[in-house]
Amino acid sequence: MGPLDQIILLINFCAPALAVGVILALVGPWLMKKSPVALGFIAQAAINCVAGVLALGLGLWYFGNDGKMASYAAMVILATTSQWLGVRGWR
Repeated sequence: MGPLDQIILLINFCAPALAVGVILALVGPWLMKKSPVALGFIAQAAINCVAGVLALGLGLWYFGNDGKMASYAAMVILATTSQWLGVRGWR
């Protein structure tokens, strides 16, 4: 596998976490209207994406391959929790 293939593989591995992180950053403040937003959109999306990639990486390490539904469920749970803490104000 060449370097370009490895880069494409890494991008495809991180793409679900990026999508979930950005969607949560867009929808989070809209769903929790009464809470003040502690961070900006880019910071919220970045934190959500990092949490999602961390969950996917742990799933890859634990299961030995990627694409398990448990890894995706953990990604959604961690990204949602980080979004909730970000909208809540990290109190």
